[in-house]
Amino acid sequence: MKVISSALNSTYNKERLFKIILGPHISEKVSVLGDDKNQYAFKVLRDATKGEVKKAVEELFQVTVTDVCVLNVKGKVKRTARGSSRKKNWKKAYVSVQEGQEIDYMVVE
Repeated sequence: MKVISSALNSTYNKERLFKIILGPHISEKVSVLGDDKNQYAFKVLRDATKGEVKKAVEELFQVTVTDVCVLNVKGKVKRTARGSSRKKNWKKAYVSVQEGQEIDYMVVE
């Protein structure tokens, strides 16, 4: 007999939300998107869904997320004198925030 408590399940989900976002993805394209369209990019877990990313960003940064776009980034092949190696694949999420709100990467409460 398997009993799952709703309190235990919500604790698991809360812990997972804090692990989903691995860090901000900072590039020239993202800084332009942030200025023009109020969008930000994050590196996320490979098995994260749009809904989980939305909840995680709202929980961490106390903002209202309007749209989430996720994409898989293929790892690059690097060639050296000793042969070639391949970087790991990773997932990126573009998050649109409600007008008038912004995300400051340096300050997280």
